[in-house]
Amino acid sequence: MTTFDDRLDDTYWPNFIDGVYCDGGAGRISITNPATGEVLAEQALADATDVDRAVQAARRVHLSGQLKDMHPMERGRMVRHIGNYLANNIESVKRSITLEQGKPLFESEAEIKLAIRLFDYFGSMAESLEGRSVPSDSTRFDFTVYEPLGVSAQFMPCHYPIYIPSRALSVALATGNPCVMKTAELAPISTLWLARAAEAAGFPAGSVNIFCGRREDAGLALSIHPDINHLVFIGRQNAATEVLSRAAGTLVPSIVEVGGTSPTLVFEDGDLDAFTFEARMGSYWNAGQFCCGMYRIIVHESRYEELVDRAVALAESLEVGPGIASGDFRPYMGSMDSEEQMQKVLAMVDDARRNGAKCVTGGERLRRPGFFMKPTVLCDVDPAMSVAQEEVWGPVMSVLKFRDEEEAYRLANGPRHSGLMCGVFTKDLGRMMRAAARVRAGHIVSNQTLIGGAELPFGGFNRAGYGSLKGREAMLGYVQRKNVLLNV
Repeated sequence: MTTFDDRLDDTYWPNFIDGVYCDGGAGRISITNPATGEVLAEQALADATDVDRAVQAARRVHLSGQLKDMHPMERGRMVRHIGNYLANNIESVKRSITLEQGKPLFESEAEIKLAIRLFDYFGSMAESLEGRSVPSDSTRFDFTVYEPLGVSAQFMPCHYPIYIPSRALSVALATGNPCVMKTAELAPISTLWLARAAEAAGFPAGSVNIFCGRREDAGLALSIHPDINHLVFIGRQNAATEVLSRAAGTLVPSIVEVGGTSPTLVFEDGDLDAFTFEARMGSYWNAGQFCCGMYRIIVHESRYEELVDRAVALAESLEVGPGIASGDFRPYMGSMDSEEQMQKVLAMVDDARRNGAKCVTGGERLRRPGFFMKPTVLCDVDPAMSVAQEEVWGPVMSVLKFRDEEEAYRLANGPRHSGLMCGVFTKDLGRMMRAAARVRAGHIVSNQTLIGGAELPFGGFNRAGYGSLKGREAMLGYVQRKNVLLNV
């Protein structure tokens, strides 16, 4: 039997506050390896006092102008250096991601490379924020400039512990905002590599503060802190509602992304080879735990049976096992990130079965240690079922059928928790443009489903969130415009 090293070099991971690696006032928590269910390491746990210390450190940096007054070329160089540090340590970082979060090693490597691209892109864009001159008469000269908002409070999820924090950190630092980041309790370890990278890049102490804390303690303290100037939340809708309602009293500008149940439309002329290729990543990458997951497949009735057959073949082709054993890219899926989340997904599948859906493959956990669920395909799914109305957050593909375009758009727009993206499989450009106009989503993508480019604006409609997380538009969410009028 082949064995794999499932240990980390460090068994204790501290917080990083004001340039110092430190213990937490709330003690420590145990971090579980989701592939074994056993303790992997211990993580320092911050309390409200730690949060205040982090915010005050970031506030000092902001008020002193250490980032704001730095030439944007130099700031951009330092941001790009963070990406270089990740590239130089990619083997260690990807092991950390895989062991604490569960995804295969090749997925962890892909995650890091996406993060590196973010730092490259936004580092290069640091010099690009330009104001404008406003036409006036000959006695006045009016112009605008952009200034950083200030202390950016950032609430991060667990499913991409390097990439998602990098989306927030890269933009914030490129625009001159110091950061206070609270990591998720399930997978906080890998994010500390970003603190190491920022330190190596030469950012002033207090520019980057990263800690793990419970939502009712550190999370509460950060969300209501009177000295934050900006808030970023990436995660579940119920948690977002909680954090944002608390932060409402301080009226801080916010950027929010909470995912949802994104539709994929497959028309009668859709390329099913392309669909199957995309579904490999869209439905089963990271065991289906990401905001743009292909959970709802809405297919024309004439292609329904063929698509279901292909989906089943795809799901059954995947080997499921510990991410650390995956090796290079192949048909392989890792664990889910927690027992709790796996049980929630299994309950949604069971509920769909009870209400008439057919589970044609999967739908159960693997009989082995860890949090492993079989890749699942559901057919005969009613649009009112929870698997078609809510974000599943697991390796489950639900297949619905439609008769005509109007029904396709109605099904696509039906759930309240939809609006981040929609994949459209068709060879008809006119139909593609109609879908782009009719489907309410922040991203309409033809003949594919995943969008990873740092340069592409990323944000949702409806209850999927607001604000942009990538592209030039993201930078505008971290700055405020100042108008200057000169009487000449």
